[in-house]
Amino acid sequence: MDPGFEADFREFVIDRSGALFRTAYLLTGDRHAAEDLVQSALAKTAVKWRGLRDPAAVEGYVRRVMYHEQVSRWRRRSRITEVPTGWLPDQIGDGYADMVDLRLTMRTALARLTPRQRTMLVLRYFEDLSETEIARLLGVRVGSVRSQIYRSLERLKKAAPELSTVMEFG
Repeated sequence: MDPGFEADFREFVIDRSGALFRTAYLLTGDRHAAEDLVQSALAKTAVKWRGLRDPAAVEGYVRRVMYHEQVSRWRRRSRITEVPTGWLPDQIGDGYADMVDLRLTMRTALARLTPRQRTMLVLRYFEDLSETEIARLLGVRVGSVRSQIYRSLERLKKAAPELSTVMEFG
């Protein structure tokens, strides 16, 4: 890699790796798998770095690579129940103590979702993509996206009814 491009890539990784890791963690539900997913996406991005001229498009490219990589992983994987092996460390800030129970409840409920359902929720509510955009991104029908989101929200409601009082599921 050209030294000028290498410096730009290194700066991008330093600036955006935290946000990319959080997204990867939400997609995978596992800290170690999230690290692998980010590393894989960044490696693929490094190969294409010269062709990515628009700085605004770089992060979108990396996230798209992460989504496709994760979808490919859960499509390849046999039907094995996932068990998270670790938790993403929380950052201490204002109101942290009040939110611990809610965070633990949410993590437990999200861990009970299938990888496909978790991916759909992350794309819809964390990345704020429309159902049509999600369908196009994942190569599925819009009806499949809607049904997966509906089922995952129903599972969240059943797994953690107290979340319904704090958050509005739609």
